[in-house]
Amino acid sequence: MQKEMPKTYDPHMEDEINRRWIERGYFTAKADKNKKPFTIVIPPPNITGQLHMGHALNNTIQDILIRAKRMQGYAALWVPGYDHAAIATEVRVMKELAKEGVTKESLGREGFLEKVWQWKEKYGGTIVGQLKRMGFSCDWSRERFTMDEGLSDAVLEVFVRLYGEGKIYRGKKLVNWCTKCQTTISDAEVEHEESFNWMYSFKYPVKGGGEFITFATTRPETMLGDTAVAVNPSDGRYAHLVGKTVTVPFVDRDIPVIADAYVEAEFGTGVVKITPAHDHNDYAVGERHCLPMINIMTDDGMLNENTGPYEGMEIYAAREKIIADMEAAGLYAGKESIKNAVGTHDRCGTTVEPLLKLQWFVKMEELAKPALDAYKSGELRFNRERFGRIYSHWLENIRDWCISRQLWWGHRIPAYYCECGFVTVSKKEPAACGGCGGKNLTQDPDTLDTWFSSALWPFSTLGWPQKTEDLEYFYPTDVLVTAYEIIFFWVVRMVFSGLYFMKELPFKDVLVTGMVLDSTGKKMSKSLGNGLDPIEVVDMFGADALRLMLVSGNALDNDTRFYMEKMEYSRNFLNKLWNASRFVLMNLGGEKICGAVSGVPADRWILSRLNTLVRDVTEKINAYELGMAAQYINDFIWDEFCDWYVEMVKPRLYDKDGSAEAAASRASALWTLRRALVWALKLLHPFTPFITETLF
Repeated sequence: MQKEMPKTYDPHMEDEINRRWIERGYFTAKADKNKKPFTIVIPPPNITGQLHMGHALNNTIQDILIRAKRMQGYAALWVPGYDHAAIATEVRVMKELAKEGVTKESLGREGFLEKVWQWKEKYGGTIVGQLKRMGFSCDWSRERFTMDEGLSDAVLEVFVRLYGEGKIYRGKKLVNWCTKCQTTISDAEVEHEESFNWMYSFKYPVKGGGEFITFATTRPETMLGDTAVAVNPSDGRYAHLVGKTVTVPFVDRDIPVIADAYVEAEFGTGVVKITPAHDHNDYAVGERHCLPMINIMTDDGMLNENTGPYEGMEIYAAREKIIADMEAAGLYAGKESIKNAVGTHDRCGTTVEPLLKLQWFVKMEELAKPALDAYKSGELRFNRERFGRIYSHWLENIRDWCISRQLWWGHRIPAYYCECGFVTVSKKEPAACGGCGGKNLTQDPDTLDTWFSSALWPFSTLGWPQKTEDLEYFYPTDVLVTAYEIIFFWVVRMVFSGLYFMKELPFKDVLVTGMVLDSTGKKMSKSLGNGLDPIEVVDMFGADALRLMLVSGNALDNDTRFYMEKMEYSRNFLNKLWNASRFVLMNLGGEKICGAVSGVPADRWILSRLNTLVRDVTEKINAYELGMAAQYINDFIWDEFCDWYVEMVKPRLYDKDGSAEAAASRASALWTLRRALVWALKLLHPFTPFITETLF
């Protein structure tokens, strides 16, 4: 053995070890009634994605948990897969086509989708290969995709069922609209960044009294869609104006002065212009007061026929013209610089416009209540209370979910329209209209929000709506490991979907991770130039060293900074372990060491410390305190085993006097060395699987 073992550990052997694991099916889980199941579903990465440090941390945590449970005798299943990422993928493919001078419109829907599938086969799922590279022990035989046949069937089943129960409807409501991509987008796809902008003050003339009412806005062009101005009911300054009307210049529209508690009397002038068709807060006010909702914008961000002399102008050009015209009319009252957050589309950077659109929605009030109750009762647990508060806040302030997207890539909405006006919703294309029996049906061109399919992930990946063995045995899953920014976009939706369709929570524990920052504390990003590819780090140090660095010395919900010095420490620790193991194996020399432990204090001490370590590490892993568990193992191996015990037993190993007492002492030392090393390797294995596999 000692002749074959290299003097230093070479992490480049990791690829061969991983290939052997996968080929031999070591991670394939089987339903076994004699075992307790333990299930994790991977947060499905986008097919357009590249592995970043956040992915590396998130999946390292999952791998530690699943490997630990597998070693404890559970039937442990970690379901892998990836998401079709509708907008991101469509944007990427359109950019590639643009290089060839081709547009998706010129290809037509079927031609474009053919190109997307080709792109997906060629480039998609890159991240899956990267996950394998880091040794993540998913059951790769169960790999799923949100648009594979089974998951697509689940999506259609949910849509048809909810529509039939009146929980999905089509209506005209205010949505987030991207004028560049020309689609609705979810709140998750809106990035809010603070910047300095101008707040403009204007005056509207009060009808029949010679007075003016002054208000401020950062978006002067939306004045053309105003249908009221509002004041606080308790604001005595404007009590005499409530019920009167003011005139919106240039479109000659008379609008009422209303009283609503939404207005803060102490903020600004205490007057708010109300544009229900272009602001979410104003939309709520408009609904309370039954105000008209006037859209002033086309889908591509131009002003429309409701804007009088500004029709056909681009938003920002119209803004400057309106400011100049208001000043010329004596209705301009100044401007000031303010810092506010403007929402932009995370895919293209375009300012998001609230817009009235005819879309499909899910009624959320009834679905949200059980999800909220599950948390309040303690049945659903977060690793930190602050994440639970985010979850609760979103559910307590929930609004109906817009699920339609003006895209071609994705699950197409299974609604078919007839000339008679009847809408048929069906998993399969109907042969005839359900209303008049006509044959001339047209399917809705829109697709479903990506989150609609990922909301079903914990049970659709196990075979639902079919009653599969996997679904019966492995559902519900045990723990979800995810990032905090999607608590209310993904976690909430999985919870209410699981409760509604499976009558059971999809998981009991939600482990929310922090971010991996650069050495200065900044968020890693390609655009900032501080992004770091984990695979490049693996090439330099090995996957084990990276995995250990990511979870050591920090609570998993805290942000952690990445330093190369940390990587070097992890590598040095693994070299220390390698050298200690080499020392033990060289001294064993192939001997079979049996027998009881002697009364030598050093032997009894290290075994006592080992027993304590097994207990403490097991407790910390079960409590998801992986940083503490890793630190305990590090301290034991480096300090207690290598620096103390190995050094203490060397004289006993080298004693050559040939006495029975010396032989017994040596045998006891070897037995204890071997036992301590084997158990240390077992405890460390979920964290650093490659080196521990090699040494074991």
